[in-house]
Amino acid sequence: MMEKRFDPIKNKSAEIIEAIMQSPDIPNDESFQFKIRLAVEEAVENVVRYAYTEGMGWIIVKTEIENNILILTLRDEGVPFDPLKKEDPDITLSAEDREIGGLGIFLCKQLMDKVSYVYENHCNVLQMEKKLPNK
Repeated sequence: MMEKRFDPIKNKSAEIIEAIMQSPDIPNDESFQFKIRLAVEEAVENVVRYAYTEGMGWIIVKTEIENNILILTLRDEGVPFDPLKKEDPDITLSAEDREIGGLGIFLCKQLMDKVSYVYENHCNVLQMEKKLPNK
């Protein structure tokens, strides 16, 4: 398990993403790491950009393995926001005809096996799960 707090998060997206990707819980599998990195980048960017005024808040990132499943948790005390309530974008439409926003969380949901959100104890908690690759 790895757990780390970043405070403040302003301009720290790359540092936060790298900390997650360096977790001993993430296996050395190129295809798996690619999917995890994309999902993590989208989720972390959303928190850094939108959770706090001018990025002056904190985020706790955590990785753990349970029953051969990697669980990534992002916790912040920013503006309450459930990204899963936004309807998936219609990817059959051209970029010009699509509503702006929502593509990042849609990508997370496609790359991960499960994505969940709760607002508890004044915190946004986004959890993403991915079954570990067979060895």
